[in-house]
Amino acid sequence: MQFRAALALAGALLMAGCAVPHTPAPVATNFPSTQQARLQAAAHWGVIARHMAGQLAPSLKVNARRPLYVTSQQSSPFAQGVSSHLVTALVNEGYIVVKVPDANTLRIELDTQVVAFSPDRPQYRFAGERTALVASAWVLTGIEQTAEWLLSAAIAGRDAYAWFHSQFATGATPKTEIVVNLSLADDQRYYARSTSVYYTTDSDRALYDAAHQPTRTFAVRNH
Repeated sequence: MQFRAALALAGALLMAGCAVPHTPAPVATNFPSTQQARLQAAAHWGVIARHMAGQLAPSLKVNARRPLYVTSQQSSPFAQGVSSHLVTALVNEGYIVVKVPDANTLRIELDTQVVAFSPDRPQYRFAGERTALVASAWVLTGIEQTAEWLLSAAIAGRDAYAWFHSQFATGATPKTEIVVNLSLADDQRYYARSTSVYYTTDSDRALYDAAHQPTRTFAVRNH
């Protein structure tokens, strides 16, 4: 036991001795694991619109007497859809939302930026799936091992796998992401601001980026 401890200590000292104390540039490291939702349906646009409206709620209540006007500089289907969802959420919460702004109006400004990274980025999965399957099988070991038991074990294992796996999007990590900014402002100042980032399906980029609309070529013939 003492020999193993001494060997482990020697290994640690050796590894510490191999560390480079000075480098010409910062060493690249990974950020702590985080999760980021992927937008895959128009219903998701409503979810994030209501979420962002909720983040502005404290500032909206302070300025409750001033009417609101929802605007966006982007013309993408996503920007138009989220703007519509914002109007619906605000009206349903009892706020005054006007169609034409005036000097007393507070603007809710939606601004988006689509960014594209390199393809084939690593996609790491949750490491607890196999454990869940083993746990399900272990719970069922007290049942007599008949054909019904085998069927029950298979169903439980499949359900456990699907339950844990459903949280994570299928396929590779999308290369396309969208930054969504929502501001509460007038001509003088910002009263509140919310920024969120989401993955988007790469093939749906045209829905989020108006500049990425497909182009068509038409042949012109002289008659």
